[in-house]
Amino acid sequence: MRTDDHRRRVRLNAAYVEAIERAGALPLVVPPLAGVNYAAAIVDACDGLVLTGGEDIDPERYDAARDATVEETNLERDATEIALVEAARARACPTFAICRGLQLLNVALGGSLVQDVPSQRPDALDHDPAGPRWARVHEVEIEAGSTLARTLGSTRLRVNSFHHQSADRVAEGLRATAWAPDGIIEGLEWKGPTDWWALAVQWHPEELVIGPEPAPDTSLFAEFVRRAAAFAARS
Repeated sequence: MRTDDHRRRVRLNAAYVEAIERAGALPLVVPPLAGVNYAAAIVDACDGLVLTGGEDIDPERYDAARDATVEETNLERDATEIALVEAARARACPTFAICRGLQLLNVALGGSLVQDVPSQRPDALDHDPAGPRWARVHEVEIEAGSTLARTLGSTRLRVNSFHHQSADRVAEGLRATAWAPDGIIEGLEWKGPTDWWALAVQWHPEELVIGPEPAPDTSLFAEFVRRAAAFAARS
């Protein structure tokens, strides 16, 4: 939600919509809500949840003092999406999280964040370089046998990157399964006691699947839609 000419707007990059449509699903956009009690009803009306990129998450959400490098935050969005994660976990609703979405998923389940990779991890790669959004700028190593590796059919992938924050302490129930060469977490997945398909990546696969080259990242959206269809059939 952004202020534009004294008007508040809800915005979403069209790449998310196009990537989900291409995978065979109908995307419905949920705006930040003042009443998070609607989260359960929203999840009940859907077959899957996608958490997208966007603003920094308020550090109060993971009991940290706010660093000066923290950029724009949206308290209503934080609250709405955390409530959606809680509802999705309770219902085992398939969840696919992207960039901020990975960070939000980790925070919602009790994890913490690196508030600013450049200043707090000074030896790290540049995770927010200039260039086209479909440019693959660094490698990611993926744990063999992980959900992410099975979905991509590979344990190595070159990805795009547009973030200055990252997962730090991984929440109970989640497991890191992909890393940049500098150790920054690039993938999380649910390994908790319940049967919940929840997968998160730090890069932006939606920009790659609509880019100029064939993309292995297409399988991420295809698997999410397959899981959502199976969830709908059980519900």
